[in-house]
Amino acid sequence: MNSLTISLPKEFSFDLTISFLLRSPRELLHRVEQDKVWKALRIGGKIIVFSIQFDKDQLVVDFPGDTISSSEQQEVIRFIAEWFDLESDLKPFYKLAAEDKLLSELVTKFYGYRIIGQPDLFESLVWAVLGQQINVQFAYSLKQRFVEQFGENMEVENQRYYLFPEATEVALLQPDQLLTLQFSRQKAAYTILIAEAFASGKVSKEKLRGLSIAEAKEELIKIKGVGNWTANYALMKTFRYPDAFPLEDVGIHNAIKNLRKMKAKPTLDQVKRIFKKYKGWEAYATLYLWKSL
Repeated sequence: MNSLTISLPKEFSFDLTISFLLRSPRELLHRVEQDKVWKALRIGGKIIVFSIQFDKDQLVVDFPGDTISSSEQQEVIRFIAEWFDLESDLKPFYKLAAEDKLLSELVTKFYGYRIIGQPDLFESLVWAVLGQQINVQFAYSLKQRFVEQFGENMEVENQRYYLFPEATEVALLQPDQLLTLQFSRQKAAYTILIAEAFASGKVSKEKLRGLSIAEAKEELIKIKGVGNWTANYALMKTFRYPDAFPLEDVGIHNAIKNLRKMKAKPTLDQVKRIFKKYKGWEAYATLYLWKSL
């Protein structure tokens, strides 16, 4: 078994990462067992399975099965760094949050909690669409059926590993094929439209990389079914734009209401005023407010 290590910033909690990854037993795109995370990743035309565990301030990555080349290992390292947001320096955020009434207790309690991302932009947008206006566990059920039905999978050491469906495959589907999975008609239509945008090359992670948040959002909103909330969510989870945060998100409003002991949820203007203090760190402020729930 090949093995490699990844050094970690001080402000990183593997325990909190694990707790996030364990949100649903219906999750198929990774597996957590005995404080070890297992995942499959496509690199080129090859599916690579790897495990991640924490050991003495570093991550140890193992590869069961086939021998992995050094270039493939480097791709896995890049993916993990992006997935766990290891390259963001959280010191400025913690300094800001320590002096803030809403966030100070949260950053102490959840120190080292990072945005667990979705490096695949197509997956990020589809997941955002699936999760709209339904509870999280039902969203995971839809995702499970979708991945089982249309995602590629392979078996390694008697365990089955799944990949998120490819946009080129989803673009060829008919809405009825998703309706049978209990997608609403609207979610089915939007999922296929997003897939068509990626399959045609109109949208891609590479095309959006390096754009300003306003430019990137403008490109995403051109896709029917992608509104402001969905675009912000994807830009936060895939690109880590610090000022990408879903302003209209009910969770943010509920968190502020609870922490401030308000009788009613804050208005959008009140939320905007609160978030002015977090300029440049809006996404991480959102993350910790969500965590408070």
